[in-house]
Amino acid sequence: MYWIGYDIGSSSIKAALIHADSGKVKKAVQYPDKEMNIDSPQAGWAEQEPATWWSNVCHVTEKLLTESAVSSDLIKGIGISYQMHGLVLVDKDMEVLRPSIIWCDSRAVGVGEELFKKTGEDQCIQRLLNSPGNFTLSKLKWVRDNQPELFEKVYKFMLPGDYIALKLTGVCSTTISGLSEGIMWDFSEDKPANWLFDAADISTDLIPDVFPTFSDQGKVNAQGARETGLPEGIPVMYRAGDQPNNAVALNVLKPGEIAATGGTSGVVYAISDDASTKEGQRINCFAHVNHSAEQTRIGKMLCINGTGIQYSWMRAQVAKDLSYAQLNEMADLVKIGSNGLRVLPFGNGAERMLYNQNRGARILNLSFNRHRTEHLLRASLEGIAFAFVYGLEILRADGVDLSTIKAGNDNLFQAQLFSNTIASLSGSSIKIVETTGAVGAARAAATAFGDFGSLDEASASDGVIGVCEPLSNNQEYVDAYELWKNDLNEYII
Repeated sequence: MYWIGYDIGSSSIKAALIHADSGKVKKAVQYPDKEMNIDSPQAGWAEQEPATWWSNVCHVTEKLLTESAVSSDLIKGIGISYQMHGLVLVDKDMEVLRPSIIWCDSRAVGVGEELFKKTGEDQCIQRLLNSPGNFTLSKLKWVRDNQPELFEKVYKFMLPGDYIALKLTGVCSTTISGLSEGIMWDFSEDKPANWLFDAADISTDLIPDVFPTFSDQGKVNAQGARETGLPEGIPVMYRAGDQPNNAVALNVLKPGEIAATGGTSGVVYAISDDASTKEGQRINCFAHVNHSAEQTRIGKMLCINGTGIQYSWMRAQVAKDLSYAQLNEMADLVKIGSNGLRVLPFGNGAERMLYNQNRGARILNLSFNRHRTEHLLRASLEGIAFAFVYGLEILRADGVDLSTIKAGNDNLFQAQLFSNTIASLSGSSIKIVETTGAVGAARAAATAFGDFGSLDEASASDGVIGVCEPLSNNQEYVDAYELWKNDLNEYII
């Protein structure tokens, strides 16, 4: 028997099958091979059609079952990971009312700032552990203020993973972790932040039913089974945003443990047992998947929007015919500092760690006589790595211990120079683990069902496939980073 996990990204949908008895991976695939389109009707906007996610879930399921030669009758249940902070709106017939306003959309920055001022900085930081920012509730209020006729039709709002669960089961629901990622959870009262909804003039009736992260969240109905090819009646046992789920996949659940990812966006996610923060306007503090009123588990998250998407852009513009592995090899040909070429990778919407500024990316000091493709590639990777290190400095100032970082093997951390740069500047070793978000979601679902006694047991077959240790002689990295920070202060902050 097997469990299936989905990772609903903004670039593609990934799916994985794991053995129900051992947790080992049977097969993992993604669909489509070409990155999904992000629509931008206006500058700073980013939207996707939820129907496209669902269609691709159906396609990736067919691909997974075909390539694994596993009969659908052997699937016991489902786990879901998804791109965070998106807004999906449905009417009473559960029909989508508009494209999803996704995570990297910046239109609600001003809305969040107004709510922050209206409700008070102290109350937001102490009770929400965040400012409302450019997150799901702020996006919902933007729709209320700017599309009132459409808003009148709204029956429920959801996050992207909630929508996929709805399509599978017919049950409209969310989780505590999900509400906290949308900045809608009051940690002091352990319930939705009704006072914030009141301030936004939005009824709490729009909140879906709330389920525990690890629980039976509904069974695949006849329509879900017909469209996906999965068995009718199997349960959805787990659902979490991609960054908390990445931590689950890496078995990062205890205070002091840190998970990192370098996908479309870049994230450092640190677990804490302290429900407080001094950096509530630059980092996010969410209810981790194992948080409860009895056991505080907060994920302190530092996000950089323009990471993998920037490297993907660079590939598309200057090295279209090359694989990422080939790009990494070319970048390795260039010395630290990229011969003076520097990139500020902030071109994918408002950056929370830069106080929600949306200033665009910068390529600085480009010389037509000195710089070639490999310099652009190295400067791109270095710029992303430097942004990670800058974010780690913010987390350290908020009390996070940066001893060891775990990262998956399916993102930018595959580039050795990228990992070397972060490790050498942060003083933290980086462990690369052979796992993915879809695998983590499948194992979490199996654990919730009871096939494994713990996530430790479910992930026991994973191995550390690489460790990047800080270099003792790191002065060249330090010098290059200081020049990059000077550029950041001059052009962005």
